[in-house]
Amino acid sequence: MNALALVSQLGGVVLAVALAPLLAGWVAQCRAWLQNRSAPPLLLPYRTLRKLFRKDAALATQASPLFRAAPYAVFGAMATAAAIIPSVTTDLPLARVADAIALVGLFATARVFIALAAMDIGTVFGSMGARREMMIGFLAEPALLMVLFNAFLMFGSTALPTIVKGTLDADGLTLHPSLAFAGVAFVMVLLAENARIPIDNPGTHLEVTMIHESMVLEYSARHLALIEWASWLKLFNYACIGFTLFVPWGIAPHTTGPLGLLLAIVWLLAKLAVAGAVLAVIETVSAKLRIFRAPEFLSMAFLLAVLGLLVHLLLQS
Repeated sequence: MNALALVSQLGGVVLAVALAPLLAGWVAQCRAWLQNRSAPPLLLPYRTLRKLFRKDAALATQASPLFRAAPYAVFGAMATAAAIIPSVTTDLPLARVADAIALVGLFATARVFIALAAMDIGTVFGSMGARREMMIGFLAEPALLMVLFNAFLMFGSTALPTIVKGTLDADGLTLHPSLAFAGVAFVMVLLAENARIPIDNPGTHLEVTMIHESMVLEYSARHLALIEWASWLKLFNYACIGFTLFVPWGIAPHTTGPLGLLLAIVWLLAKLAVAGAVLAVIETVSAKLRIFRAPEFLSMAFLLAVLGLLVHLLLQS
């Protein structure tokens, strides 16, 4: 492992952790503009984190060590996932030992911790949110794996940097019909996994309908800050997975120097701006589904991903 690779690896994680709240603030601004409302400040998520880290944590008397450790575990899992995803460069030493299947495992680990912590206190809303979260994860993870398998079959590898290199080494812009189905399925999974409309509404506190918020009602101060930061980082990670699979142009190869890395960061910011605006448009024109319709939504995502897989196999035969 050379020094530049180590710097790229650590820098990628720091950049992801730093930009995740900015992406959340940008999406909130775009939603407000589209709904003809006064937009919140772009840096509001950073102010929220600063405010929460300065407060003293209040814990329930029956909270176990699991409840206290869950925010750190969730945030650590999301930060580790960011180290596997080539958001800026493909020169990621950690990606050589942890592929995209391990990435799905990290998302599942974070989900299990937050669900167990929600049930640890024994509140009605926490347990309800945990059950709903596990149901959505049970349906979303197979769809995500099917989306990833489309890329795995095309490039013969489960490592995301290899997929990026395969796309960049191709002559010109190659259109794969199977990726059209996979792309739609991936957007549906992204909405479900990140508690966005139409599955969940991140801006509501109505206990009967919310999923993610009901699991974190008992958290405060630094614990709540880590949970919120991890949720923003998860959205950032999913956006970067989409860039890796469908629009990898702009990601620097391992031979690029500091100037190339700086250009790759500019490309990343531009793609995040577009992705955030598109996400805001989707949430503005969509209505929240009833919780009983969520399985239908995610089943459709799974079927679209499988259809993309079949199209690829038929075209290759």
